[in-house]
Amino acid sequence: MSNQSGFQDAPPDDRSGFTEDQESAIRILANSLHRLNDAVVKAVEAGVTVELMRTARYHNASGNWGDQLTPVIRTK
Repeated sequence: MSNQSGFQDAPPDDRSGFTEDQESAIRILANSLHRLNDAVVKAVEAGVTVELMRTARYHNASGNWGDQLTPVIRTK
């Protein structure tokens, strides 16, 4: 299945196309996102609104990219 950006999503259970370094980077990213989501929940429970905004996009020399985020925090 292709998304609108033209990239093809990897099948959820098929990681055979990833190198060991890529799998390690994906695990690190997933763990970091889990911690980020926990922190967002704690901040919201403490009474603030949290919005994550893309503030940059990192590109490497071979055409890969990733969004970088900054939190915008609001109170009532």
